[in-house]
Amino acid sequence: MKKEKLKQADEQLVANYQETNDDEYFEMLYSRYVGKVYQKCLSMTKDSEAAEDFTQDIFIKVFSKMNTFQQRSKFSTWLYSISHHYCLDQLRVGKRLATETLADDLIDNMSEADTGDDVETKLRDMSKLMEGIPVEEVQLLQLKYEQGVSIKEIAKRYHLTESAVKMRLKRTRDKLYDRYSSYHQE
Repeated sequence: MKKEKLKQADEQLVANYQETNDDEYFEMLYSRYVGKVYQKCLSMTKDSEAAEDFTQDIFIKVFSKMNTFQQRSKFSTWLYSISHHYCLDQLRVGKRLATETLADDLIDNMSEADTGDDVETKLRDMSKLMEGIPVEEVQLLQLKYEQGVSIKEIAKRYHLTESAVKMRLKRTRDKLYDRYSSYHQE
């Protein structure tokens, strides 16, 4: 019986999984493609640890979406498409995190700057920078950076996805950075 299953085409394994939810069918697909997905991730990330993490994340995603596969294309095409887009998304997130680090450095520099300004002046300057920024955005920044609340917890509180929270924080930091830059150029 097991040898018969091993010889089945990908699409048949998918159909069997969709009918029975038997994890054995998914495990066979996983075994067939884990190396290829890893190589795809490695070619995009140039980092073996990231490629391993991405590969596992991709298969978790594929596992959760197996019932949505409609066999309009080959399973391998669908899997590689998911893999490619996942890696691209993660690489974009990595670039955003680099921007976040830059914004964090900016905030640190503002607080450590030896301009002779007293605390009141710095607070006034920060208030000016935040004028016109929606209260919700300021609250997200305060939760994350003043209170140290995790992205996951903020997402729960506001009924958002973690990626939505990260994007909102990034946009608000970018606004503050732009305002800070123009404020100090005057």
